[in-house]
Amino acid sequence: MLQSDKYCVIMAGGIGSRFWPLSTQKFPKQFQDILGTGRTMIQQTYDRISKIIPVENIFVITNKEYVGLSHQQLPEIPEENIVGEPLMKNTAACNLYMANKIAERNPDATMVVLPADHLILKEDVFLQKLELAFNLAAENEYLVTLGITPTRPDTGYGYIQFVEKKNAEYFKVKTFTEKPILEIAQSFLDSGDFLWNAGIFIWNVKSIHHAFEEYLPEMTQHFMACDYNAGNEENCIELIYPKVQKISIDNGILEKAKNVYVIPADLGWSDLGTWTSVYENTEKDKNQNSVNQKHLLTYNAEGNIIHTKNNKVVVIDGLKDYIVVDTDKVLLICPRDHDQLIKDYVLDLKNFKKGERFM
Repeated sequence: MLQSDKYCVIMAGGIGSRFWPLSTQKFPKQFQDILGTGRTMIQQTYDRISKIIPVENIFVITNKEYVGLSHQQLPEIPEENIVGEPLMKNTAACNLYMANKIAERNPDATMVVLPADHLILKEDVFLQKLELAFNLAAENEYLVTLGITPTRPDTGYGYIQFVEKKNAEYFKVKTFTEKPILEIAQSFLDSGDFLWNAGIFIWNVKSIHHAFEEYLPEMTQHFMACDYNAGNEENCIELIYPKVQKISIDNGILEKAKNVYVIPADLGWSDLGTWTSVYENTEKDKNQNSVNQKHLLTYNAEGNIIHTKNNKVVVIDGLKDYIVVDTDKVLLICPRDHDQLIKDYVLDLKNFKKGERFM
């Protein structure tokens, strides 16, 4: 398969509200250097994939509001490859939009779709599994996904069940399950034939078009109205987006299709969905505090995540397992095991300060 038949779409449209107050509507988490590596999440995603895909074949689909930010952070990517959606319509619409755009350029294209804000520690394994996925998807009408080998019964992830066959590198998918309750997650883990759904998909543009025609025919019709990579594409997309169904690619296609295959992969992966997941994936000091700055004094403080923006000196005494995040506008202090409530804080704040711009 020629290198030029490989394409990538980086999905970067989310607003990352669970990462408030660092991640705001104006500056969501994919554009932040959350782990303190010197590169933002979307830049790290680009760095990884550009090792096997030429830059002119890499696309970004994001919210219209973040097109400028995307250009700024990824100046290497051609300007016309960064696409803004007029409305948030979940992941089926943006997948079809990008498949159409890429097919117009190269009808033989095979594409990988990557979330912009995931952590992958084992890059070599990732690229190796992707090569296998590209070959499978180019040669067969398969919709391929990478499934993460689960390390714990996590209730924050979706699960993929596969049909067992001995010593294979990939498997036919049996079922997809949305985020399960703990008992069910534990039984999935015990059974050994479940993987985490990382939202990484690989398919040939022809295969994904067939799937859309079969399972989301109305959406397919709407998107056929537009002329891709032409001057009036943007106006056409603006007109059809309000009419398009809001549904995820998982619900709309993958749960129904009979030709979905999964490649198990141990990637050192996290979707970095919460402050707790950041805590788990960063280096800690001797008291198990995860800290992003040097000017810190702690006394009798352990298990905290402390994230401050400027060079302010921070002194913490007697806190255990807390999140402390300080930005220009907001200071958040809450127990680490309340990180799922952060979305609620954001909502309450909006109601609390209706008259004033807080975010």
